[in-house]
Amino acid sequence: MPDGAQTLRLREDFPPVPTADWEAAIRRDLKGADYEKRLVWRSEEGVTVRPYYRAEDVAGLGSQPAMGQSWKPAQDVTPLPGAIRADWFHEAGASAVEELAFGIAAGVERLTEQPAARELEFIFAAGSTFFFEIAKLRAARWLWAQAVGAFGLQDDTSCRMRLHVRTSRLNKSIYDPYSNLLRVTTESFSAAIGGCDELTIEPFGFDPHLAVGVQRILREEAHVDAVADPAAGSYFVEALTESLAAQAWKLFQQVDAEGGYRRALESGSLAATLAATRAAREKAVASRRRTLVGVNNYPDLLEKVPDAAAPLPESGDPLPQARLAEPFERIRARSARHARRTGRYPQVLLLKRGDLKMSMARANFSLNFFGCAGFDIVPSSDYADQKADVIVLCSSDPEYLALAQEVCPRVTVPVIVAGNPKDQIEALQNAGVQGFVHVMSNAVETLTHWQDRLGMEA
Repeated sequence: MPDGAQTLRLREDFPPVPTADWEAAIRRDLKGADYEKRLVWRSEEGVTVRPYYRAEDVAGLGSQPAMGQSWKPAQDVTPLPGAIRADWFHEAGASAVEELAFGIAAGVERLTEQPAARELEFIFAAGSTFFFEIAKLRAARWLWAQAVGAFGLQDDTSCRMRLHVRTSRLNKSIYDPYSNLLRVTTESFSAAIGGCDELTIEPFGFDPHLAVGVQRILREEAHVDAVADPAAGSYFVEALTESLAAQAWKLFQQVDAEGGYRRALESGSLAATLAATRAAREKAVASRRRTLVGVNNYPDLLEKVPDAAAPLPESGDPLPQARLAEPFERIRARSARHARRTGRYPQVLLLKRGDLKMSMARANFSLNFFGCAGFDIVPSSDYADQKADVIVLCSSDPEYLALAQEVCPRVTVPVIVAGNPKDQIEALQNAGVQGFVHVMSNAVETLTHWQDRLGMEA
């Protein structure tokens, strides 16, 4: 050892920090803010996601079934006859828990008719909630091993799930193809990490060779196929996998108690469950609590014509399929029809006045809000000689009343306020303001309302 060198004693110099100490430090940093509201996420599946995970969070969890060979690309392939189509549940709006439970229920019912479990292929769709999709696929293998074990088929080959994963259609849009490309990139990455055997990346508005390119990057540059189950040992992913598996197993048992998958499908109870989940997701997108980039927020204002056609429903699918972007696509299509008929798109003037910070923030909000309808957006500090169809006041709450009293009597088009100044609503309406847009607005309802007000044909 060189003179003056010191031996590192990491264990002594950096002793383990108890969870209680971490929690105390977090609460000090929060300065009285609500821990649960600020740092704990409750997903639409009902899973509680903590801000951090430690070894104690995965103590006692069972091991994952062994993965098979490395995944391989499967572009332009036809699903095997009789494949278990869990992806159909996904496209009907299912949560990760429902997709797992109903997929396993369908597999178990097939197993009673076809005991050779190793011949069954499962097809899942990978969505954009990255870690949840990884955990979903890992949970699927665990659940199938549990189900097959109940039939007395204990060998590894029988218990291993043959898993074909494709990218989701639920979150794609006929507009903004490059956002779709980014979505399939994260979806395929999570599918590979989660343990798929085959991976299909569906082009949606972008050239098919780009889908092949994503496959090659994952395999040949990122080497995602080099390690089996690379998420194993992650405290977060292991805990998330267990949570999804436990909830999906409970739902699977409920389906089984009601007579099994086919009975649930024929009675309509399965469709009703999916419809309720889909409605909640659609509401979250319409109110912009869930963001679809380029669809309900951050639109490309220059993109007036869609780049892709919506895919046709698959034959044999017993469930209604619906993409979350469709309500906004219909709104944009209506604006385009109006432009073809009249020669111009509706124009929204963002009138920025007063407090610079607030006026800029509210103008940006309004640009995104009305841009999602395909309207032309014109920011300005002046409303004279403008050819706007709607004027949106963008200022601070204390300045709105005076601004409305100035503008409303001098214009012939509707005036809207960007914000929700609750204590001034009545006064602003008396001054001539005809509407308000803010973070609590349902964008689909509000944009449709203003299309109606502007006389746009349905």
